Amino acid sequence: MAVKSVALVAHDNKKRELVDWVSSNQQRLAPLALYATGTTGRLLQERLRRDDIHTLLSGPLGGDQQIGAKIAEGEIDLLVFFWDPLEPQPHDPDIKALLRIAALWNIPVACNRASAEFILSSTCMTDPDHRAQRPDFSDHARRRVE
Repeated sequence: MAVKSVALVAHDNKKRELVDWVSSNQQRLAPLALYATGTTGRLLQERLRRDDIHTLLSGPLGGDQQIGAKIAEGEIDLLVFFWDPLEPQPHDPDIKALLRIAALWNIPVACNRASAEFILSSTCMTDPDHRAQRPDFSDHARRRVE
């Protein structure tokens, strides 16, 4: 029974909201492996006084791609990404790529506090044997070779 992993990402205007959400859900998040992009990870470590949060690069510097790679490798079970719909982001292509890879690999994505609450409280998160079904891309790979 592997530990479930959660990636935590937030745009600048949503970082405080994500940190508050994680802080209020510390007990439910305690048994999970947490990954976060740069500043978000540092803020979470400071607020929660946890040194076991895997902090990656800042999103615009490659952290979004690092999370995407972990999703593709099967290391992330849930993406919690509090994005700001009112603010344009200079690294928007990176964000779209991250959301695309999460959809491609059938990873649930919470884009705000409400969706994060629903997903985290799901029995799928507490069942150690439950894993989202990973798609089989063997036909796609075979067609690309032909």
